[in-house]
Amino acid sequence: MQRPIPFLRSLAAILAGVVVLRVAWEPRIVGDAIGTTPIFNWLLWGYGVPAASFWTAGYFLRRRADDAPLRAVEAAAILFTVLLVFTEIRHAVNGGDIYRVNTSLTEFALQVCAALAMAIGLERLRVRSHSLIHNIGAMLLTIYAGLVTVFGLWLLETPILWPTDVGGGFINLLLLAYALPALLALLLSYAVAGRRPVAYANTIAAFALMLALTYVTFEIRRLYHGPVLTRGATTGAEQYTYSIAWLAFGVTLLGIGIAVDSLRARLASAAVIALTILKAFMIDMSTLTGVYRALSFNCLGLVLVAIGWFYQRVLSRRPKPQASPATQAGT
Repeated sequence: MQRPIPFLRSLAAILAGVVVLRVAWEPRIVGDAIGTTPIFNWLLWGYGVPAASFWTAGYFLRRRADDAPLRAVEAAAILFTVLLVFTEIRHAVNGGDIYRVNTSLTEFALQVCAALAMAIGLERLRVRSHSLIHNIGAMLLTIYAGLVTVFGLWLLETPILWPTDVGGGFINLLLLAYALPALLALLLSYAVAGRRPVAYANTIAAFALMLALTYVTFEIRRLYHGPVLTRGATTGAEQYTYSIAWLAFGVTLLGIGIAVDSLRARLASAAVIALTILKAFMIDMSTLTGVYRALSFNCLGLVLVAIGWFYQRVLSRRPKPQASPATQAGT
């Protein structure tokens, strides 16, 4: 800033590359002396100080030009921020051993939450900076969160398949692994709405919906089976509770969609209610008996009739579009 020599901008990018190579040589910064204290350890210095330095450097470099040295420094800033967060998560979950060959639902959940939160931050930042690096970084973090959600939260470490202790009745691991990511994904979908393709925002919103429905389903199973969801058989009462909870979730989404005039919420409601109908005919009809089967289909029928009546009342009260003066003149 004081001596605008062009090479000094390139030198900043070169120094960023040197720091990246140094960390790649020993990701633990100080080797075995890293310690076991969560957060306040050598990772905070080794990744946090460079990250803060690169963000500050990017702020100053952007004042003069948006060139290759600036993009290199901005990429280093994002890289070290992501590495700081992910290595701290791995350090905390694995007792200080970041090289431990182990995965867990807790680690995957924290990674998804962190990736979505950083993606939201970069989406907000790129609106002001118009930076290509911020744009690409936000997309990569979103894609990473989606992949970890599919392969980590729903497949490799899902508590419905593996004997994972999820903890207490409501304040438990399910809240961290599915409810919080659902909320963050919803916020991210609104952060990109109108700024990225519609399909991109809708895909993120669909992930939020599926995570929320997963949380509702797993939480019900937690209440029936205890902290280990794989124990015990599924009873008729449990199956009936799933149907009622899904139906209530769909109706709630419909109410929100009508209250705030959100087409996305109304479509999500339709998807959940359609899934509930499919479950009623494919699962409830064959597994439920007696009063639970009658209650399941009666409640479903009443809700569908009520939704149809409500839609008719809402649509009939909406003002019809007025014809333009030119159309009236022509008529």
